[in-house]
Amino acid sequence: MQELVPPTVPVPLSVLTDDAELGLRQVAGPDGRETSVYSVHTSEMADPLPYLLGGELLLSAGVHCEPGPDQGAHWERYAQRSVEAGAAALGFGIAPVHDEVPAELKDACDRHGLPLVEVPRDTPFTAVARSVWQAITQRRHQALRRLSESQQTLAAAAAGPHPVPAVLGQLAQRLDAWAVLLSPDGGELASAGTAPPDDARAELASLTGLLRPGPSSAAGTAGELHLSVYGLGGVGRRKPLALGLCAPHRDGIDGAIATVAVVLLTLLTERRAAAAGEQRSAALVRLMLGASAEEAAPLLGGGAQRWAVVHGRRRRGHGTGARGDGPTGTWHEEDPFSTTALAAGLGTTLIDVDGGELRALVPVGDGGADGEGSLSVDPQQGWTLGVSRPVPADGLDRGEREARRALRRALAERRPLVREAADGEGELADVASLVSPDEGRALAKARLAPLDGRPDLVETLRMWLSLNGSWDRTAVALEIHRNTVRQRIARVGALLGQDLAGPDVRMELWFALKWR
Repeated sequence: MQELVPPTVPVPLSVLTDDAELGLRQVAGPDGRETSVYSVHTSEMADPLPYLLGGELLLSAGVHCEPGPDQGAHWERYAQRSVEAGAAALGFGIAPVHDEVPAELKDACDRHGLPLVEVPRDTPFTAVARSVWQAITQRRHQALRRLSESQQTLAAAAAGPHPVPAVLGQLAQRLDAWAVLLSPDGGELASAGTAPPDDARAELASLTGLLRPGPSSAAGTAGELHLSVYGLGGVGRRKPLALGLCAPHRDGIDGAIATVAVVLLTLLTERRAAAAGEQRSAALVRLMLGASAEEAAPLLGGGAQRWAVVHGRRRRGHGTGARGDGPTGTWHEEDPFSTTALAAGLGTTLIDVDGGELRALVPVGDGGADGEGSLSVDPQQGWTLGVSRPVPADGLDRGEREARRALRRALAERRPLVREAADGEGELADVASLVSPDEGRALAKARLAPLDGRPDLVETLRMWLSLNGSWDRTAVALEIHRNTVRQRIARVGALLGQDLAGPDVRMELWFALKWR
């Protein structure tokens, strides 16, 4: 891992060459405007290598080489040794020994790829050094401010209701990058920002194979994009999750910000589940010893009085782990730590992933004015979700039916998430609410009596009506052939003795199904 604060923030050489007061100009070597300068070192030693750390602008007036026939060989060795020492650029001062930059030095810098800058006679070396340090100080202050602001926004995101996607979103924004949570084998679990080309995503996924158990990282490139992966696993874990970043640039502060996100994501994907384990175990023991759902539920929801049931289906081509064939395409069995990350995205630790199917319970806080409580379930990458209305612990079976029904609608309409509609409490009364529940149930029982014992017909009728009589969308939702839908609806019409093409008949049947 990188240090949270890099020791020195470099400045480009253009900061000096663009300063009119200094009057510097590049006279040889490759274009050095974007060359990073970390410090300034003045030396008149003939061999600079023992005195440089790397990244310096080396200033010299050429005192170590007086004009003469041997100066060509001297400047050749001087440029070569400066490059070997890691000098960023060479600044040559006019006077007191030389009236101009020696042509042999220019040729040597061209050959060795070392930017050479002429320092005018009236510009002291101390002025160059002062300008560099002022620029470094200013940039370091800006970098520290950026790091501090990023830490605050990432921490706030981690404390929100859906911390994993929120942290990824803030990280992508702060780094101008694509941020992705990766499974141990490189599968994409959640992401934020503009996705890069497929080849960059594939290369980023392959970097996860270089991660070691415990804190580790790997980097690479894809064209002009910089790729980085950071392991989220603790010491001793065999297959850690990883944070992947794909950005057009990368510097020390970017790495420091990424390190903050790594710490937060590690906590979110590991410790949240561990902290809830004891309460889940206690609730399970109570249920197995005969307690009711109402008695066990308070242990799970942190005081929640109601729950939303979530059902999900993995979309084609998404997932991680061992392959299998699901009803809607290829799915991959979920890694347990990937499941933890998904649970964090949903805002609950009560989640069950079985191949391509997902079930979850989301605790709902005490309701506000609308009585519904604070419920916020967002779409999850790679999943199609159906969400029930908030129900009490003794109404989870109803929530289960609602979530399944919402999921079928989501699949039929190709939407990432469908929520079961509210029942009208606190809102303007709808037509169904004008009939008392008892009368409505009695009417529904009599109206639908010919369908008793045929749940397949009832469910087909319900879905067909909800999808405005669409044969194709009903077939997709129920995972049956469209001809089967037609046959079932025809059978329903025959048993009820009604022509289901009439809007009044459809409306009456819809209310009957709702009251039922």
